[in-house]
Amino acid sequence: MAHTSPATFLVWAIASVMLGVFLVYHLWSFDRFKCLKWNNGPHSGAFKRVMTYSYLLSVPCILAFSVGFAIIKYTEGFVALPLTGVVIPKPFTEWAESSQKAIIPLIITFTVGWSFEMVTHLEELCFWLFLVNAGSGQEDWFKSRYFKIWVVGSIVAVVYMPLTAAMTRDNVIRCEAVAFLAGSTGGLILTICFLPVLFSFPSFLANLKQEGVDTATIVRLTKFHELNTIRVVFRFLFCGSLFVLGVDGVRPHTHTINDSMILTDVLAISAAFGCVVSSGITLVIFFPRDIGSEIANRDAARERKRLPMSNEDAGSHHSRNSGTDESIISELRTQRYLLTSSPVQKHTSLPHDDSPTSSPYTPMDKSWRESEVQVETLSRMPPMRPNRKKGNDIELGGIGPFSTNSSLSRRTSVNPAVFSYTSPINLAYGGNSTSDISRLTFARR
Repeated sequence: MAHTSPATFLVWAIASVMLGVFLVYHLWSFDRFKCLKWNNGPHSGAFKRVMTYSYLLSVPCILAFSVGFAIIKYTEGFVALPLTGVVIPKPFTEWAESSQKAIIPLIITFTVGWSFEMVTHLEELCFWLFLVNAGSGQEDWFKSRYFKIWVVGSIVAVVYMPLTAAMTRDNVIRCEAVAFLAGSTGGLILTICFLPVLFSFPSFLANLKQEGVDTATIVRLTKFHELNTIRVVFRFLFCGSLFVLGVDGVRPHTHTINDSMILTDVLAISAAFGCVVSSGITLVIFFPRDIGSEIANRDAARERKRLPMSNEDAGSHHSRNSGTDESIISELRTQRYLLTSSPVQKHTSLPHDDSPTSSPYTPMDKSWRESEVQVETLSRMPPMRPNRKKGNDIELGGIGPFSTNSSLSRRTSVNPAVFSYTSPINLAYGGNSTSDISRLTFARR
């Protein structure tokens, strides 16, 4: 802040605004902001709420910090050093009183957002360690030591980050340096601890394949592994850059890095990109979109809107005794034939007269009623279990829920949370029982 140019915070501000826009777009596309509700579904427990709002609050904090300092930097401008003619950003001691009063609140806001982000990354680290190391007999994440480590670490992060800035608020330069050093130290520790998870994950996936885990689960976990790998790279870029600036800033007399404008700007801009990109990847991991389901839902919604309108048109034509287009009648009869010829429709009793005037129902009414019966019947069908391979043996699948007493569940060493894991927020939905997790084993999102 004190040594960087206005362009540095302009880059921070633009990148943060882009992150905010992406956040709004992604959450709207995800579930039309339903995930932001306090009671989002029957499983909105304390854990899910903490994970959701801690991350969502970190983005506005980073946005306020970057945009606020960008406005101040461009408002105050540059000054020329006497006798040398060198132009530098105006020192904060020469700023207007209103700008000086905004320094400490903006730094504290940044530390609060950074502490919330630590809560997010610590939870992911602890859970992946739990998932990789836990066996089938250790199924409850909320009773594991990793969950307790996350609780204690989150409390420490939320307390110590703003506290370091508040305790050094009398010296603005030192306050900024200490905040950068404290946050980057914690971030680097978490990022370094994530490296063993990344290195052990390929063997973990190989073990899952050997255990006969279905392909969909392997694909989902592989996607998370790749996203975590990319995010760790940008986390190193973010925390490492601010760590260098923080260490140089707390030195009592000489400042090697902070006295060089080009080094300061390069490190600060690198930290901006690392922060924004890693936060964007976290958003994608927290709220993973299912594009196939979204397309199916949109098509179904359009179909529901189209069919009632066509039904009303058919009724108005019938009341006026007007002629019906032969191509439409032919298409409706074809649809009715396809529906009534299916095994599901053979058990339904519907009018068999194809004449559009011999029944109070039009052909569109018949096909719509028959499709409703078909969808309702299919929705009541039990889920299907795929075949699974266990070594050289193959256990045949079938129809019905996954049984925890099956031979496979007794033999496998895979934790059931592997199958139900879709994101850190939806992890066990705040405390599912073992039987609930087992029933979710082959459920599709």
